[in-house]
Parts: sequence; structure tokens; C-alpha cells
Amino acid sequence: MYKILRFFLFKMDAENAHHFTLRLMNLVVKIPFVKYLMAKIYAVENKKLERTLFGLTFKNPVGLAAGLDKNAECIDAFAAVGFGFIEIGTVTPLPQDGNEKPRLFRLIQDEAIINRMGFNNAGMFKVKSNIVSSNHYELKKLTTHNSRLTTIIGGNIGKNKLTSNENAVDDYLKCFNELYEVVDYFVVNVSSPNTPNLRALQEKEPLKKILFQLQEVNHQKIKPKPVLLKIAPDLTNEQLDDIIEIVVETKLAGVVATNTTISRANLTTEKSKVDAIGNGGLSGKPLTKKSTEIIKYIHQQSNGTIPIIAVGGIMTADDAIEKLNAGASLVQLYTGFIYEGPDLIKEINKKIRS
Repeated sequence: MYKILRFFLFKMDAENAHHFTLRLMNLVVKIPFVKYLMAKIYAVENKKLERTLFGLTFKNPVGLAAGLDKNAECIDAFAAVGFGFIEIGTVTPLPQDGNEKPRLFRLIQDEAIINRMGFNNAGMFKVKSNIVSSNHYELKKLTTHNSRLTTIIGGNIGKNKLTSNENAVDDYLKCFNELYEVVDYFVVNVSSPNTPNLRALQEKEPLKKILFQLQEVNHQKIKPKPVLLKIAPDLTNEQLDDIIEIVVETKLAGVVATNTTISRANLTTEKSKVDAIGNGGLSGKPLTKKSTEIIKYIHQQSNGTIPIIAVGGIMTADDAIEKLNAGASLVQLYTGFIYEGPDLIKEINKKIRS
């Protein structure tokens, strides 16, 4: 069914198709019994799929990556199609429009996407309101986090474009404090290529400053939340070694590997078309191998002590299994979900279960 829908969606502008799909999912999930029918079709319920990581129990290891539901508008629908966890955002303190359009492009021949969205989101107050108003949030309160019924929610946080890198920690702290009560874990995003100079925050000293201050506030809470770091796929081994050291030193819960890449290597799409698109982060199939290599490197260099959420180029169930075998504990979908739809969630879970 999704392939038929995708045929029409891919005739639309990529960003318009994105918003249309979210509106459609939200509409459909509100129709009586449809949510349960969706769960019946796509969800794979099995105790073997449960994963316990950094103190949280995930009903299955397949999650939605940040970027698809930036404003937490579609939690109920994404939960209904079988995701074990949903990462919303990237969320910034103030609402922002992001970069100029067009800013989202498909490379269908490569099963890839280029985006330069620029942390467009409704801001932390609206995002929090959207989470609280979701049926899923009410369900979580009623079931006291019963892993068989609920979906883990992660909050991916960033800084506003106009906030200087010197003051970036303030934005991360604002988002952390505002969303603390409504998400289960946090991801610090310093690796998007679409906010000017953001990736400079991955350097050792500025990154340590952000993470130490964030963890200081976190550990003052009655129940600290897991905090993870999302990293770029364009880091050198030496930079990855620094990341490993920082994760250990700041006692982070783990890493999300990886974000989109600025590389345009190994594309089959005509170079003139790629050049015409311009800057932006590349995701999808061209990222599969590089993302897996980084996961394997972090897993081996840390002796398996750092939990890893894998994202990047998971287009098939075999891709997901490869990430897990490389050392990841959970996987996330973004571009694979755009190209394959909810069937991919089901296929991955069935393969893991078997």
C-alpha cells in the first residue's frame, strides 16, 4: 500500500510531501479503530524484541530518527505503525523557520535525501505542549511506562541559529529543563551540517563545556535522564577517539551514530544535478557503509562499553542487522522510512525476532 502512496508523494515537492504525510497520518490515526488496525498490520509484538538500555525498556529496537517529527505532532501515528521509540526534534528554545526553501531534495537513483532544513521547529514550549496533548503521553502516565504498551520518547535538542557558539550551552540547558518532564532521554545535537558553525561544537573543549554543564544540571534532578551525543559521519578516527574520551569523562549514556554527511562521494546521480542542489546533509543508502564503520570503530575502541543508537543508511532489514552486529544496541530510521514506509519497521523486527 505504501508503494502506491509513495508514487504520488514522490511527484510532489519533497518538503510539501513531508508535511502532507504528517497531516495524513494524524488524520488517519484519529479515525476510530484505525490506530488499532495500523498496529495490527505493522506492529510486531514479541518479548524477544524488548531491549533495556540506560535504564529504559524499549518494546522493540527500531526507532524513528530525529528530523521527521520535529515538533512532536505525530507521536500517536508513529507509535501506531510499530516504532519502539520516537526521537522528536531537533528542538531549539525559540521557534525558527530554518533555511530558505527549497531545502529538501530526493536523489531517487541513489535512494538518498539531501536536506539543509536548519533546525526549523516550533520551539521548546510548543513541542512540549504537543507531547503532553498526545494520547500516547496520557497512556504512558496510566500504564506507568509498561514497555508492552508504550513507546519511548527521546528529545533531540540544539541551539538557535542566532545564538553564538560561546553561549550555545544556555540553549541546550533551556531545552533540557523545559522538556525534562515529558521525554525519556535526550540527544545533544552538535553535528548537523545545516546550522552555521554548529559542528565546531564537536571540538573537544567546547563539547566538554556543554556536556559537563548539562550533566551537572541533570544530576541535580531527582531522577536524571539519559543524555546521548549525536555525532557526524565525517569525523576522523582521532576525533572519534576524542568523542569516546569525552563520553566516558562526562558519563554520557551513549552516542547516536550518525548524522547526515557533507560528502558527495559514490553518488550515481548526475554530478550537475547534485551540484545544482548545493549544500546540505546527505542521508540514505550512500551513508550505509560509513555509518556502520563508525559504529564498529566506537564499539571496538570502547570495548563495547558505550551504548550506540545506529542511524544512517538503514534501507533494509539486513542493513539494520549489520548495524546491530557492528555494535549498536538500537537502530533508527529516517530516509529508509521515506523510501520503504512502515513495512521496513515490521521487516526489521521480524528478522530480529527470528
